[in-house]
Amino acid sequence: MREQQKNISKRRWLVLLFACLTNLCLGSVYAWSVFAAPMAEYLGTITGTGITTADLAIVYTVANSVGPITMISGGWINDRFGPKKVILTGGVMFGCGMILAGLSTSVGMLMVTYGLLGGLGLGMAYGCTISCCVKFFPDKRGLIGGLTTAAYGFSSVLLPPVINLLVEKVQVKMAFILVGITFLVIISVSSLFMFSCPDGFVPEGWKAPEKQAGGQKETDKDWKEMLKSSIFYLMILLLMSGAFSGMMIISQASAVGMEMIGLSVAAAGIAVSVLALFNSFGRILAGFLSDKIGRVQTLTLACFLSVGGNVLLYLCGKGDLILFYIGISIVGICFGAFMGVFPGFTADQFGAAHNSVNYGIMFIGFAMAGYFGPTIMKNVYYKNGSYTQAFLIAAGLSVAGIILTVLYRMCKKREK
Repeated sequence: MREQQKNISKRRWLVLLFACLTNLCLGSVYAWSVFAAPMAEYLGTITGTGITTADLAIVYTVANSVGPITMISGGWINDRFGPKKVILTGGVMFGCGMILAGLSTSVGMLMVTYGLLGGLGLGMAYGCTISCCVKFFPDKRGLIGGLTTAAYGFSSVLLPPVINLLVEKVQVKMAFILVGITFLVIISVSSLFMFSCPDGFVPEGWKAPEKQAGGQKETDKDWKEMLKSSIFYLMILLLMSGAFSGMMIISQASAVGMEMIGLSVAAAGIAVSVLALFNSFGRILAGFLSDKIGRVQTLTLACFLSVGGNVLLYLCGKGDLILFYIGISIVGICFGAFMGVFPGFTADQFGAAHNSVNYGIMFIGFAMAGYFGPTIMKNVYYKNGSYTQAFLIAAGLSVAGIILTVLYRMCKKREK
């Protein structure tokens, strides 16, 4: 038994490595803007219509919105048949979605292939990699949640220049196909190294905290029990509030830089990369910090910082380059904090046994932020001809996040 425990304690790092490699491929969805302009031009040419990147925005929205569906269903399959099959299926769907996107001849076909098929595959594989790794690392849940989600976020830094080069060399149609084939192969191979964490596994040399004495099973709750808990509703609203600022700014960071600060197209592209870098860094930093000081304390700190970051962006004007970069860096770190901490936070609260499904349901909070953030920012701009008021709304949501962390502590105290 001891030898088996020692072996799994070593193999879990290999699982983490290939989970991060899988997420690096899946995070290419953030590189959509690289595909959008040349794809709009290509579809406009073959259809004889004036298609713009705005017409293709629905494709990106669908790809990001359908993820929770397969995160939940894939989590249910993962709990019964293991992560290998789930990640393989998700990888095939995601890769084929990109390959077929390269063969698309209309916006509708692109929405079905890249948006629907690719988005469903993304949700299935992404949710499985995170929940699988969190189960293997009860001693480092925050850090592991940060690393697995950071790999996903770092894709937005690493892949755009590669994809951009491909588009220039072989045109957008073939770029979709080549990237799709590459990701399909990488994720399929990675799935072979994934396996389920054995029940009752404890890492070698680690002892569960006293509050878990009696076994993790006593705290495990399935999705039905989770939905009966008032804590769940505070957490999902907290996730939506915390992710709102990041999703709002990520959706239009380049346009914000050009319109508010007067950046050139190239400089605005650098701003997007800076935001992505701090987003990835925030996931790892906050995950590590949450293992030391606690999940809710880390999230409270992130909310306070987010208020400050949004206020700085509200105060920005033409030429305020330093203020702008400080603002988006803070927002990037805070957004990353929520994405890195919440997988472990969910497992801590409702147990690791059903975390595949539970975190999939919790992720609906992120999907809501992904819809309301960009929508509100767009509407504010159309109404006022400026983005500035949107940052006050985002700051208000961060204040709401602080209030939710206070309510969470009150509920936990009442439970005890």
